[in-house]
Amino acid sequence: MSRFHDELEQLHQELLKMGALVEEAIYLSVKSLVERDVALAEKVLAQDDLLDQMEMKIEGKCLQLMALQQPVAKDLRRLGTMLKIVTDLERMADHAVDIAKATIKLQNEPYPKPLIDIPKMAEIVQEMVHASIEAYIHQDAELAYQTAKKDDEVDALFKKIFNDLVDIMTQDRSKTSQGTQLLMVAQFLERIGDHATNLNEWVIYMVTGKIPELNK
Repeated sequence: MSRFHDELEQLHQELLKMGALVEEAIYLSVKSLVERDVALAEKVLAQDDLLDQMEMKIEGKCLQLMALQQPVAKDLRRLGTMLKIVTDLERMADHAVDIAKATIKLQNEPYPKPLIDIPKMAEIVQEMVHASIEAYIHQDAELAYQTAKKDDEVDALFKKIFNDLVDIMTQDRSKTSQGTQLLMVAQFLERIGDHATNLNEWVIYMVTGKIPELNK
């Protein structure tokens, strides 16, 4: 069992490395959009393969430990939580890539409005992702609950951005292409918030053995 817990700790560290890279990818993707920095966007794209490989490696090791060590109780919940978290992290990274692609598509296009609400939304989402990983590290169910509540703020900002951009595109059809890209960026951020909420659900499951429904 000592070897099992050593391997479990190594797996935990790999998951934290992936989490840090995903946080960076989200930050850089939004920064690339705000600053119209194509080089930053391309950096996010270039890192995507590494994150995919990390997901497969962590997932494979989780399944191997489950099959060979047959853990029970909290150890089993911890492995199950890792399996779920790594999937959500990979999907967050995919949405960061989507935002970076939007930066590249918009590189020669004027934005239909100043970017104010999208960076606000991104800041909340990034806080959620970071706090979710902290909740996992410290096995803090209360932090997980409190972090998940921030998703309401993300949803409210998404609705505001959606309404503002639709109004702009309705009034000026020449801004439809750019407006659509920014709408998609807002939607990608909203989905990252949903995945962060999923992380919190799995943290609570790991700690309590019960899965709450936080993503409503």
